[in-house]
Amino acid sequence: MTHTAQVDTGAVPVGDTQESSRPPLSRVMIGVGFLLIVLSYMVNAMDRQVFPPLLPNIRAEYGFSLEQGGLLATNFTLGMALAGLPAGYLLDRFRRKTVLLASIVIYSLGTMATPLATGFADMTVYRVVSGFGEGMQSAAIFAAIGAFFAHRRGLAFGIIGVGYSIGVFIAPLIGIQLMSMHGTWHSPFYLFGTAGLLIAAASLFLVKTGLTEHLVEKAVSTRTYDYMPASPYNRNTIALAVHAVISGVAIYGFLGLYPTYLITSLHYTAEQAALAMSFLGFGGMTAIFGGWLGDRFNQRNLLILSLLAVSAVSVCIYETQAGVGVQCVFAFLMGAFGLGFIYPNTNSAMQRAVRPSQIGRASGLFVTSYYGPAAFSGLLFAALVDAFGWDRAGLLQVTLLPLVGVAALTFVRPAQFNNAVR
Repeated sequence: MTHTAQVDTGAVPVGDTQESSRPPLSRVMIGVGFLLIVLSYMVNAMDRQVFPPLLPNIRAEYGFSLEQGGLLATNFTLGMALAGLPAGYLLDRFRRKTVLLASIVIYSLGTMATPLATGFADMTVYRVVSGFGEGMQSAAIFAAIGAFFAHRRGLAFGIIGVGYSIGVFIAPLIGIQLMSMHGTWHSPFYLFGTAGLLIAAASLFLVKTGLTEHLVEKAVSTRTYDYMPASPYNRNTIALAVHAVISGVAIYGFLGLYPTYLITSLHYTAEQAALAMSFLGFGGMTAIFGGWLGDRFNQRNLLILSLLAVSAVSVCIYETQAGVGVQCVFAFLMGAFGLGFIYPNTNSAMQRAVRPSQIGRASGLFVTSYYGPAAFSGLLFAALVDAFGWDRAGLLQVTLLPLVGVAALTFVRPAQFNNAVR
């Protein structure tokens, strides 16, 4: 991907008045820095998604109930939500690289601490701490990359989404394999946490501030945004935030208990469930295509179609009792629409719904709205399963709930986006 625009959509950090005189980065350094950022987000995904396929073993060791397991599978998003708005505030005022590096260290240490838990309470703390770092990282990455690749924001987010999806794809397979090799579910957490610390160390030297801190004045001086609301919390961002809340609850409720559903209801082996889970990540690799579409077509309509597709696929997953092969196809489709289309386009649309100088707050708002309620999505799904069974629970949370998101998106006005042709 070429560097098509050099636009910083955040305020100039303190002490960065010399930024405008910095020589431009070479393509090699842009590529190396961008690759490390993508790799760091891949490890972020691995830390998140290794937990669900190991959950049956974790529950057996600690004696957790299904509700406790469901909460642990998704409560890291509470930490992400708590980090979102503060991170957005910091990103508009301080170096994004500093926030990025600190966040990687935080979530890596939280991941490595998870196997040290003695019970439900401290494991919850470790998961939330890990999520806090992951939320900071998400806000920092999308603020920095959204600024640097402003005219190809959707495509850039799509490539980052592919890195995330690769993590989702390989984490269950590696996690189950390591557990089988070592006879314990602990080793994947130590491995992935160590990988994060190594990437943070490499990023300290190889991710240049020319990639993460870029000035706004030069790029936006020829254009005005008077047609846009002055506040970052406007009709479009509020409607998109409601949609993000709905999407987070539906998608993370599904992700958190999908392997448990396959093992306990369809009687899959742990290896078969991990394979199906990995196909979610495989489907998420369509994020490049999803982001590319978002740069060229009406993002509101694209998001509406994606939510409808998630609803349709969930019916197939919970109603057909499919075998492994067909279930992998369904998982791929869920990953494609849920991770490959909805996530990058909701994120980039949120940034396009605010003036360029407010991108940090838009990034923080996205993280908080998408991940905040999702923290309890696993608990909600588990409670619905206990009350109504898997098929009815899937109908309520993963099939019908996205339709509420469709209703929220009807209030979005793309003509007021900062990339609207006027």
